[in-house]
Amino acid sequence: MIVIACPGQGSQTPGFLSPWLDLPGAREHVEAFSDAAGVDLVAAGTEWDADAIRDTKIAQPLIVAAGILTWSALSDRLGAEAPARPTGAAGHSVGEIAALVVAGVLAPRDAMTLVGVRGRAMADAAALEPTGMSAVVGGDEDEVLALLTSLGLTPANYNGSGQIVAAGALAALAELAASAPRGARVVPLQVAGAFHTAYMAPAVSALRTAADAVEPADPAMTLWSNRDGAPVSTGRGALDLLVGQVASPVRWDLCMTGFAAAGITGMIELAPAGTLTGLAKRGLRGTPAVAVKTPDDLEPAVAMLAEETA
Repeated sequence: MIVIACPGQGSQTPGFLSPWLDLPGAREHVEAFSDAAGVDLVAAGTEWDADAIRDTKIAQPLIVAAGILTWSALSDRLGAEAPARPTGAAGHSVGEIAALVVAGVLAPRDAMTLVGVRGRAMADAAALEPTGMSAVVGGDEDEVLALLTSLGLTPANYNGSGQIVAAGALAALAELAASAPRGARVVPLQVAGAFHTAYMAPAVSALRTAADAVEPADPAMTLWSNRDGAPVSTGRGALDLLVGQVASPVRWDLCMTGFAAAGITGMIELAPAGTLTGLAKRGLRGTPAVAVKTPDDLEPAVAMLAEETA
């Protein structure tokens, strides 16, 4: 089983979309995605600087558009060259929206409309109160979680590979950095607020309204949820989890546990790739992984699938 993994916010870099727009029809697709999301994604992905694309309402549509575009390019290549296709999908945080497209739950335009709403709603929620996020890398997990509780912080992302992302008030995050658990490093993240915590509750209702207007299909492949790492069997169930995920922790560690339990033989990470393949090196030791950062990386992805049927 080969799994498609779709990265989340923070994976974007200036100009990363440029080589993808050279593919036939790609620019037209991204322009249509821009209309649906309400963001000029061509300019954002090719011209804007790191500060501009860090904005939540820009970053989220940009990342999902890149994932959908990569999946379309890979699917076209597979139709011509490989007998095998991926049979599983999952996404980290906002990457779950791209994963729903991969799994056939959402049409691309519906996905881009939803991520536009999500990005704006989460940006608005983040503006209500100064909050942030910091990655805690290393240390004993029980000690880390106990310290977060004592500081009133929330473990917003369980990324596996010895990494937990803490979220909450800026003063509490500063105290966390000053009193890092033994053997751990605290790395402040350049994000606008405490995503995947109760601070994001105001964004849930806006996304719920948008999701209720969509008619999803049931997954055409195994689709793992960030909620608990378990497969989702219905399209409506996947959308419900997607909505609630805005204000609840991302359990990527459990997704990787689910991959291992299913016996996956490889992982292909869609653009802007690199983060999830990095986590897989420790969380899925020995499992081959391909990060599709540019169109040149499509060939190794096709080769992985070809080996699956060899």
